[in-house]
Amino acid sequence: MTAATVLARRLPARPLFTATVLLGSFLLFLIQPMLARMLLPRFGGAPNVWNVSMLFYQAMLLAGYLYAHAISRFALRTQLMLHLALFAAAALTLPIGVAAAGLDSMGPAVSLLSLLALSIGPVFLLVAAQAPLMQSWFARADDPAAASPYFLYAASNAGSLLALVVYPLLFEPNFRLGQQAAIWSAGFVLLAGLVALCGLVPADRTLHSAEDEAASWRDRAIWTLLAAVPSGLLLSTTTHLTTDIMAMPLLWVIPLALYLLTFVVAFADGGRIFVEKAQRAAPLVLLLLGAYTFLAAGVIAFLMALTNLVLLLVVALALHGELVTRRPPARQLTDFYIWLSVGGALGGLFSALVAPALFDWVYEHPLLLIAAALLLPARPLSPWLGRIWQSKPGGVLLWVWPVATLAASWWAHQHLVVTDQPALGAPALAFIAAGAVLSIGRRMPFAMHFTALLLALGGWQTLKVSTVEAARTRSFFGIYTVKADSARMIRQLEHGTTLHGVQSLVPGFETTPQSYYSLGSGISEAVTSLPALSGRFAKVGFVGLGAGSLACYAQAGQGWSAFEIDTAVVDIARDDRLFTYLSNCAPDLRIVVGDARLTLGKEAPDSYDLLAIDAFSSDAIPLHLMTREAFDVYGRALKPDGLLVVHISNRHVDLEPVVAAIATDMGWAARVRDFTPREQRLPGINYTRSIWVLLTPTETRMQEFLAQSPTGASGWAVLRTKPGLTPWTDDFASIIPVLRMQ
Repeated sequence: MTAATVLARRLPARPLFTATVLLGSFLLFLIQPMLARMLLPRFGGAPNVWNVSMLFYQAMLLAGYLYAHAISRFALRTQLMLHLALFAAAALTLPIGVAAAGLDSMGPAVSLLSLLALSIGPVFLLVAAQAPLMQSWFARADDPAAASPYFLYAASNAGSLLALVVYPLLFEPNFRLGQQAAIWSAGFVLLAGLVALCGLVPADRTLHSAEDEAASWRDRAIWTLLAAVPSGLLLSTTTHLTTDIMAMPLLWVIPLALYLLTFVVAFADGGRIFVEKAQRAAPLVLLLLGAYTFLAAGVIAFLMALTNLVLLLVVALALHGELVTRRPPARQLTDFYIWLSVGGALGGLFSALVAPALFDWVYEHPLLLIAAALLLPARPLSPWLGRIWQSKPGGVLLWVWPVATLAASWWAHQHLVVTDQPALGAPALAFIAAGAVLSIGRRMPFAMHFTALLLALGGWQTLKVSTVEAARTRSFFGIYTVKADSARMIRQLEHGTTLHGVQSLVPGFETTPQSYYSLGSGISEAVTSLPALSGRFAKVGFVGLGAGSLACYAQAGQGWSAFEIDTAVVDIARDDRLFTYLSNCAPDLRIVVGDARLTLGKEAPDSYDLLAIDAFSSDAIPLHLMTREAFDVYGRALKPDGLLVVHISNRHVDLEPVVAAIATDMGWAARVRDFTPREQRLPGINYTRSIWVLLTPTETRMQEFLAQSPTGASGWAVLRTKPGLTPWTDDFASIIPVLRMQ
């Protein structure tokens, strides 16, 4: 008997298997953000990169579950030998990192998928298989505690949740990518050792026999649906929060953490009491917090974000609890997890890829809430209500009432949202709400009443905007809405809740740059000083087209180029029905489409006298554009005495010390202009506070600029620094130290 066998026989099965599953899931969720950071410099920060990556992760997770299911019928010793042999083969790819080759000629999507497969495919598949495979082994263990293996799924999600919290708070701020890869690789080797010990635990149970019946296809369909709706709701909630409510960095972590927490609670021993409470509360929570989905942009951001998170937590826990109720015997365990994984993949696929292609707004979010209303295992509020609905008159009323509420929703919408006559709209809304509450426990009527509430509270208005040509556009990069404000005489472009461009509708002011680009802003002073510094034929490049406002600073003889990642923004800026900056000021503007870091890297060296980086007006930070390597790309594109102007206005991240650290490391001079315009009461004027940083290769060049600047040295301050903050690099960067606490 080997020493490992002796050790395995002495170790209690429950803590050994728990540690193994927890470590596997921890590694699984640690590798995803780690590899995303490694891929940023090569593929840029486009959302479709994340979508393709998520598609890969979901596919490999399903492959891991299929692998676990396939080998679970073998003898335990055969499974152990095969699994350890594959571990040894996968270890040859360590330490993890981005592979040197990819199928670049096949396009970015195929290239990214091939790189992911070559870089982490083998290790990811084996780690993904841990949760179902270890549960299958535990169910065979000759141990009194091995009665049910499902608590290990709670441990699996606890490990995932731990990694989700640890990476941004501990790993990213303290370890370089090479160190992170080494730590992960050591964890993989440790996992192999724990798997070996688990395989040596005495086992005398046989999970499968020739007489075993497979799960019915009805059961599999229900498992799939119960997993798909919370998975889709996770992504739709994240999109809804970061698009229509508040684009705060790291906000995506919170919905994912709550989603994983619901799995932990639902599958944990003793979690049933919380599941039952969630299932009783879920219909009312759905009505109270979900009915305002279409009005999200018009309420307090923090309050709406909080209600969406509570809604996700309660609904996901209720549905995952139903999954636990319907879980099969241990002999069908791996089959159960396959269909759970299929459901998760389908829900993610719908929210991440299908919905953005079909809808111009986040319609997937209310649709998934309606689907949840159809699936919630609710009971009538009281037994007598149940008896009424089961009677013949009650059954008829149960179907007539929701049909009537759909008509009432239009009446309520007209008087509550359109004409602001609450006295006329409130009774209709009360009629709908009463029907919704009374129909709890009858899935279809309840879902119809909930749908009517959604339509009454902003749904009809949102649908109406979708019928207006060019009013709203959706791409992988977000949702863009063009709004005309007749009272203020302006038209503005919004990206979610972030302003991306404003144009005056007052004759004579159509070519006056507005918002962040107004006269007196940092970028205004930089471009108006350029002829005196670089001559009348200066070349200017700017990143972030928006509505095209900056183009109206172009002067005769100058050559201007814009770098924009999203073709949807280009189409909006060029549409004269929406904005006329380009047609009035720069009809021949050169527009380069693609991620700015990649496209600027292809420009000829020493091309520009001034380069403006305006990718930071949104609250979401494209981190790969703010690293030392990115600034090297900008410096290469600039002439030796060129000006680099960076827009750092942001509600949640203090980027000033970040740029200061990079400027110091490069040896460049830097100044900042924090411009707050005087209040403008004239119609057609919309000026916004803006913060622009100007960098020059030498202090001498900086003094030459300040001598030409309209406000001189007094208008530009030395940048603030943050003690201990090192320059962000592709290998090491964290936004935690510079988050604004508000």
